[in-house]
Amino acid sequence: FITPLVLYCVLAATPTAIIFIGEISMYFIKSTRESLIAQEKTILTGECCYLNPLLRRIIRFTGVFAFGLFATDIFVNAGQVVTGHLTPYFLTVCKPNYTSTDCQAHHQFINNGNICTGDLEVIEKARRSFPSKHAALSIYSALYATMYITSTIKTKSSRLAKPVLCLGTLCTAFLTGLNRVSEYRNHCSDV
Repeated sequence: FITPLVLYCVLAATPTAIIFIGEISMYFIKSTRESLIAQEKTILTGECCYLNPLLRRIIRFTGVFAFGLFATDIFVNAGQVVTGHLTPYFLTVCKPNYTSTDCQAHHQFINNGNICTGDLEVIEKARRSFPSKHAALSIYSALYATMYITSTIKTKSSRLAKPVLCLGTLCTAFLTGLNRVSEYRNHCSDV
């Protein structure tokens, strides 16, 4: 079982580390550094607040990534609250009291209160299955890292490095979704 804290740390750290490594390595390559400095100087409007082009690019890319990560989290939370789709393990944590439902006589909808006897906080989490937060955040993180790698990192020596790195990040996100389904935390349609 992967704890949410570990997953969130990995989701935030992986693209950030790729951005740091990519920007620092591009900055120290002389031909790329000169083109970056020329590109970034056109953005400056005043002499009072000069930022190193390396620092400015790192802040820009990580800022856009963080904004997208928080926006994805907010929209996934809203979707989970609105849909209220139950997880596969809902009955295990709900521990319903079947004797108080009076469902032996008629086949009808039971609406006489809450019949769950389990922990309310765990039951609330078990009511939020669609869309899967872990899968959505991991695919956003992998897609952002893949787009960053393909659009900014230029390699002349190795043609296989970029596709392998992109495929590795996307496969990691895919494995996160498979992990959620295999641990019975989400349905296949939720991921």
